[in-house]
Amino acid sequence: MSPLEVFAADEQSDEEVDAIRWMGLAKSVLQAQGVRGDTELSLLFVDEPAMAELNLRFLDKQGPTDVLAFPIDEEDAYEPTGPRIPDSLGPGPGEDPQLGDVPRLLGDVVVCPAVARRNAPGHAGTYDDEMALLVVHGVLHLLGMDHEDAQEAVRMEQREQEMLDRFHRKAVTQQ
Repeated sequence: MSPLEVFAADEQSDEEVDAIRWMGLAKSVLQAQGVRGDTELSLLFVDEPAMAELNLRFLDKQGPTDVLAFPIDEEDAYEPTGPRIPDSLGPGPGEDPQLGDVPRLLGDVVVCPAVARRNAPGHAGTYDDEMALLVVHGVLHLLGMDHEDAQEAVRMEQREQEMLDRFHRKAVTQQ
């Protein structure tokens, strides 16, 4: 069985992004949430125009947002007629599904660092803390957590804070 893998692509130049660090945070959250083995997730860092386009296309909302999560249903991950969201480039990396031992594709977390920078002072405090929050938030969405009602929102926010305390704030204080 292959290891849990997190891939990242920084497709923007507005803000500095430590992709390796955010990949590690995402992987730590996945492991803490019980995800094991042959599983893949991707992190994509995009500029405001790209995020605005995704927000309009998939949520019918104007303007850029800070984070979007695009889960891939396991049974549909290799459906040739159902392209992968958000990039629509097909089923993504992996082996031929006919060969067995296909990696479980959780989905994509898309973050807009420019929006994170702008929102940080009134939200998480620093750009670094805001980026960490967005990565954790996106990963938890891929794992099925949501904030559609008040009870779900409280549960998700508590889990976010636990993950940030364990994997982000602790790491920052040790530096």
